[in-house]
Amino acid sequence: MRKVSIDEDGESPHSSSKRLSRFLPNLILYQEYSDVAINREIQRQQGAEPGTDEERGDSVSTGNLSPSSSFRSSRGSAFSLWQDIPDVRSSGQLDNFSNEERKLQEAKFELVTSEASYIRSLSIAVDHFMMSPELCECLGTQERQWLFSKLPDVKEVSERFLQDLEHRLEGDILRFDVCDIVLDHCPALRRVYLPYVTNQAYQEQTYQRLLQENPRFPGILARLEEDPICQRLPLTSFLILPFQRITRLKMLVENILKRTTPGSRDEDTATKALNELKKIIKECNSSVQSMKRMEELIHLNKKIHFEGKIFPLISQSRWLVKHGELLEVDTQNLSISGSKFKLTTRPVYLHLFNDCLLLSRRKDTWKFMVFVHAKIEDLKVKDLSQKLQGISGFIFYLQLCEVHSHHSQILTSKILSLTNRSECS
Repeated sequence: MRKVSIDEDGESPHSSSKRLSRFLPNLILYQEYSDVAINREIQRQQGAEPGTDEERGDSVSTGNLSPSSSFRSSRGSAFSLWQDIPDVRSSGQLDNFSNEERKLQEAKFELVTSEASYIRSLSIAVDHFMMSPELCECLGTQERQWLFSKLPDVKEVSERFLQDLEHRLEGDILRFDVCDIVLDHCPALRRVYLPYVTNQAYQEQTYQRLLQENPRFPGILARLEEDPICQRLPLTSFLILPFQRITRLKMLVENILKRTTPGSRDEDTATKALNELKKIIKECNSSVQSMKRMEELIHLNKKIHFEGKIFPLISQSRWLVKHGELLEVDTQNLSISGSKFKLTTRPVYLHLFNDCLLLSRRKDTWKFMVFVHAKIEDLKVKDLSQKLQGISGFIFYLQLCEVHSHHSQILTSKILSLTNRSECS
């Protein structure tokens, strides 16, 4: 990847929004950073705060450092902790912070550094994979759109977000806040995260189809993934980052809120930021669910045929609840052999939606001929399991009540129970 040179003030010669972060070296990817964050959280839960003086050592320069040089230690490594920044340690003010105040600033600093690491990984996803000439030539326009979606837009919004966070930190490195910036950027985050997350189903399907059907794609992808810049991480680990980041961002703000003074303006701002992030995540989840439901209906619509009047199956407000094969009992030929009922049955396949029911016969393995379809409000169901005790399984009487016709049948789930919609092929 082409590296952008950084001047003394940390700005790129092209645009400040494209600058590299001062808080993390370019080699640290978000996947690696997430592992570190998880280990740190384990330490916190075990009662050990990471980054004690014994762990850090005291070999940090205490010279008068400018803001542009204060984010690297004398060893040239990045700071994982706010209190390791030379300007913080040399300010003489650190001892005036209570333990809780230090934890609060560390929580804020983690939001900044994790965003910097996240952008580093996004840059590889966009510049190394998406913009690869070989991969572009291999993929069609629609395939490329489905595979990478709005990833460049996500990266651009995140770069602006990080720029504002770092400017705030540089303005007051001892008493900086971040939640108001998170709140201000929530509309932009929603604008790019919602379509990216919603595209998840197409992204996964496209990736698998390219592996199986495009003979050039696996080889090109393998060469790109073997590049040292990827640090042995596959493309899929980069594509999934936005899903992970929006959830992680909420957790980081929750951690800040937990340590903020009750009743303060900062607490109010952090609460608002957290609520907005929760709304974004809820909307993303809802959108993904709606997309999956629609895909499921489209897929099922290709398998179903109707004997009579065609029923419009695809609807934005409809989703599959349960489906499975049952046995229809022939009530005209019930007989008793000894102490047991002798039943004449035949298989019936049931598709239960939130607003309607389809009963069908299999034409082949996954083709169905529907002979009954009805709205939920037109159905009456009675449990017959207690009345017909000689028959094993759950037995129920299903009656379709329409204005002009009546249709009824006794069904038993003796052979197969109804399956959840997630088990639908």
